[in-house]
Amino acid sequence: MSDIKQLESLLSTQIPLVVVESYEEKKVIDLLERVASLNGHGFYVWNLTHGLRRWKGDEQPYNTRDLVEALRHIEKSPQNGVFLFLDAHAFLEDPMVIRTIKNIAQKYELVARMQVFLSPKISLPDELSRMAVSFKPALPDRNAIKALVQDEISKYVGSSGTRVSGQREAVEMLIQHVGGLPEEDARRLIRMAIRNDGKITLSDIGRILKAKHEFLKASEILSLEPGITNIDELGGLKNLKRWLAVRREIFIAGDSTGPLPAPKGVLLLGVQGAGKSLAAKAVAGAWYLPLFRLDFGTLYNKFHGETERNLREALSIAGAMSPCVLWMDEIEKGISGDAGGGSDGGVSQRVLGTLLTWMAERTGRVFLVATANDIQRLPPELLRKGRFDEIFFVDLPQDEARRQILKIHLQRRKLDPAGFDLERLSAASNGFSGAEIEQAIVSALYEALAAKQPLATGHVLAEIGRTRPLSVIMAEKVQALREWALQRAVSAD
Repeated sequence: MSDIKQLESLLSTQIPLVVVESYEEKKVIDLLERVASLNGHGFYVWNLTHGLRRWKGDEQPYNTRDLVEALRHIEKSPQNGVFLFLDAHAFLEDPMVIRTIKNIAQKYELVARMQVFLSPKISLPDELSRMAVSFKPALPDRNAIKALVQDEISKYVGSSGTRVSGQREAVEMLIQHVGGLPEEDARRLIRMAIRNDGKITLSDIGRILKAKHEFLKASEILSLEPGITNIDELGGLKNLKRWLAVRREIFIAGDSTGPLPAPKGVLLLGVQGAGKSLAAKAVAGAWYLPLFRLDFGTLYNKFHGETERNLREALSIAGAMSPCVLWMDEIEKGISGDAGGGSDGGVSQRVLGTLLTWMAERTGRVFLVATANDIQRLPPELLRKGRFDEIFFVDLPQDEARRQILKIHLQRRKLDPAGFDLERLSAASNGFSGAEIEQAIVSALYEALAAKQPLATGHVLAEIGRTRPLSVIMAEKVQALREWALQRAVSAD
């Protein structure tokens, strides 16, 4: 239903109070003016500087800058209409304001007056909230965003006299990533991409994502991960890589009418240091999408109900940032609790319930990547079929994967892998995680530097020999994890 039809429905059903939480003041004014005009109602606006006045008219009652006086004038007047209050949220604790708003609302059948309260955030007192409904202007859809891009291009050409050039892929990503924002904010980001240099390029997309992240005030709950890992820089995990490659096109297209559902997410279980976090980052890299990390530590709040509200807000922001990848690292720490939820007052159980509801009902293109180390702490509700598209087990790298990892870390340090015996190094590092292999190379570099020698195979072999990997230190736990995953998960490699 369009915004106009929704507001007309509220007017025709005699809803006396409407709450609009939005930053789009101009858009809401234009909508209400049109609705009032189409239905033969007057349209009046109150704000702190001008008081109450008829929109686009000279009629302005004397001494109505004070909200109570403006409300008293409305209450005494026989004029029906739509009355918009722009700055009233600061006065909604005043008993006189509450009483007068209530008086006007209760007389709706005698004089049809719809009171609309607009602010980015509004909390009505209980005695008014039962009489009110909420309205939120629709966000621009894909076609509307394309029209905004064309409009901003035309404005740039008109003001500069030069044409706008752009990469097709960058334009497509721009249209995708300004989605989920109000029209005014979307227009600002489009303008940012165009007016910097008259071009729309892939280099603009990072700035757009950062600005969008700031618009949504997401930084306190969701962190935008910088330096997304190129999937080609990830050693091993060939099954996971193939799985992502097969599903990328369906997810990016976002066609809900197609024969295949869009991928929803994966759960990555495995040995610490084996590359789960890196794999999560590589999902975003493989699909050229922004990656947002949800830190459960920032969600938990000592006040009742605040933790669940924080999670709902984080998930809502992720939806607004779509298409994107949402990474929940060490998810078991946020939702495990105890079986009855008594140790934390039931917070973890409510958080789990909120998360499961979102996973079942979300419509936005948010691909969830959850990583976990301790499978025993994961609740069965999360692991049942359908919650995730797949559960992958990230084991310690095998021989081929270890050679790839060695090659990658040597190249990162501007060393030629051809100068090293990768076969010997791979064999010696059997049982090592990717993180432990990297650390062996780093430690060997320090030793070679101290000896004033170029790094050689012998230095790395010596460091590998001095290292006791996690697979040895915690052999029983690693083996138990492998046995659990053998029948319950898909190997990532």
